[in-house]
Amino acid sequence: MRLDLFLKISRLCPRRTVAQQLCDAGLVLLNGRPAKSAHVVKVGDEITLGRRDCEKVVRVLKVPAVRNVSRLAGNELIEVLSEKQLD
Repeated sequence: MRLDLFLKISRLCPRRTVAQQLCDAGLVLLNGRPAKSAHVVKVGDEITLGRRDCEKVVRVLKVPAVRNVSRLAGNELIEVLSEKQLD
């Protein structure tokens, strides 16, 4: 599954276009490296998502086979490793 789709389905980004913009700006790291929105996400990958006010690091637990996932199932796709507020 593409990185931008995974960010949308897991509820880390509200829309796919927002996920694509974050990737283009270099604010999304996949396993410590800047990732493009088309990069394939696998189980066990670590995603670092930087924004203006916070930085969140998550681990991929599951990659769904379908594009439509319920809100509860979306939360089960990731494990939050750390979340810190930026000044």
